[in-house]
Amino acid sequence: MWMDITQMLEADIAHWPEDTPFSYERTVTKAESGSVNIGKITTSTHIGTHIDAPFHFKEDGDTVDQLDINRYIGEATVIEIENSKELGLEAIRQFDIRGDILLIKTKRKSDTTVFPESIPVLEKRAVEYMAAQGIKLFGTDVTSVDAIDSKTLDIHHLLHERDIMILENAVLDDIAPGYYEFVALPLKIKGADGSPVRAALQYKGDLND
Repeated sequence: MWMDITQMLEADIAHWPEDTPFSYERTVTKAESGSVNIGKITTSTHIGTHIDAPFHFKEDGDTVDQLDINRYIGEATVIEIENSKELGLEAIRQFDIRGDILLIKTKRKSDTTVFPESIPVLEKRAVEYMAAQGIKLFGTDVTSVDAIDSKTLDIHHLLHERDIMILENAVLDDIAPGYYEFVALPLKIKGADGSPVRAALQYKGDLND
């Protein structure tokens, strides 16, 4: 059974302060058209559970439509590091990581209506360790891989330099640490810097197996 780890897109979902809030409205009703309901979405490309394309933080980086969808399908390890300001090397390397996707759960309960004031971020040594382990996609249950107030986005850049893709705002509240099959496909938006995804996990085994 596949488990949905995607934030619900709804009117009160939190967004980056400078971004476009999410909205959905029905612009045509079945009664009006005689056949169908039709809706319209207005949103940021970084709303809810989403991926960052390299173009998001690098002018010559690949856009969403240039990304290989195979990078967003595969075997994942989910680990849990709670109540920490930093996702450090020592905390990460105690786990047996399998597959080329790593997701880190940092909290027990997600409130998708509140934009956080601060979040735990990756230590640079942890990024180097993940690269050495063959990780090709890193995902987190918070809104960014860098500090909220970062302008240089050092971790975004370092992950890109080590060929590791980025997934942010996964909902891992009900996901136990373990091994999973993973999928989170971005929309094929020409020239886009990011995309919402529908992310899911399928359980394969415990970390101790």
